[in-house]
Amino acid sequence: MLPNPLALITEITHRCPLHCVYCSNPLEMQKAAAELSTEEWVRVFREAGKLGVLHLHLTGGEPLARTDLTELISGARTAGLYVNLITSGIGLSEARLAALVEAGLEHIQLSFQDSREAEANEIAGTRGHAYKLQLSRLIRQFKIAFTINVVVHRQNLDHLADIITMAEELGPDRLEIANVQYYGWALRNRDLLLPTRQQVEQSQQTVAAAEERLRGRMRIDFTAPDYYARYPKACMGGWGRRLLLLDPAGQVLPCHAAGVLPGMRFDNVREHPLDWIWRESAAFQRFRGEDWMPEPCRSCERRTEDFGGCRCQAFLLTGDAAATDPVCTLAPTHGVVEQALNQISAGAVPSSIPPVPANWIYRPNPGAMSE
Repeated sequence: MLPNPLALITEITHRCPLHCVYCSNPLEMQKAAAELSTEEWVRVFREAGKLGVLHLHLTGGEPLARTDLTELISGARTAGLYVNLITSGIGLSEARLAALVEAGLEHIQLSFQDSREAEANEIAGTRGHAYKLQLSRLIRQFKIAFTINVVVHRQNLDHLADIITMAEELGPDRLEIANVQYYGWALRNRDLLLPTRQQVEQSQQTVAAAEERLRGRMRIDFTAPDYYARYPKACMGGWGRRLLLLDPAGQVLPCHAAGVLPGMRFDNVREHPLDWIWRESAAFQRFRGEDWMPEPCRSCERRTEDFGGCRCQAFLLTGDAAATDPVCTLAPTHGVVEQALNQISAGAVPSSIPPVPANWIYRPNPGAMSE
């Protein structure tokens, strides 16, 4: 029996003041004119509540670009959802934060790019680091759960101890250290982002020491880089098994990157109820279960743990969405990952932030921040 989804991730807009070089938004982003209206989003939240969804993650782009964010949070809480705001913080004043909390916001996840201002602004493609530091101290004045998220990669992993110290001083409940996953804009910038094996091993030691030192004071969640794993992760808990993602125009996908897969039709909440999409749509059924699996996945004892790995990563690296995720050491195509890692080991790509910003491919902004 298919379980109910646990979480709904909503990209309520793709507009954003940042231009992060590892942004998880698709290369073809939705324009502001295509976004669901306030009423449409609130209806979706009601459908999600009835479907059994527990957690709502409001993300983007930058969700603060929506002037109706207070109404969206209120509608989500009325639907019985726990509301988490994932934000860069740019545009969040004390008055607006107070209004969001009053509307029912229960958790805020604030993104940082580094502990060092120049490097953080370089990665984000805009000045924002100093504002984030100030905002973090403001957030602690409210009765709300607080997470700091830092995406790590070759350009900032050597600063990891300083990043943890920064977070400790800002006092969140949780620090999320997430290695870049190579989809979308991150894949385009992979040669500048993929860390060395030495960096990965040192980061694991740094995190382990910090977890021990900060136990009971600040929780640390560390997401390791896929390319250095022996086996793939169960991407998003498995295709269509635990959550749904809605893009700004109402398309429902199993994950952030699924739109890259050819031949897939993702149904829209403007045309079908959320319950039907979860249970009946062809896209959500495509990679559920084990019938689609090739060898070695089909006979692997790990198939019910990692479900063959990430379908989007498989397609992006091999051209076949049904292939075993090539990060798996058992995959016939694992050589494409080894080749990328060998380039790093051989020093064939730069090992520090390049002096010319044009070397980065920055994420564009599809529309202004205000409606």
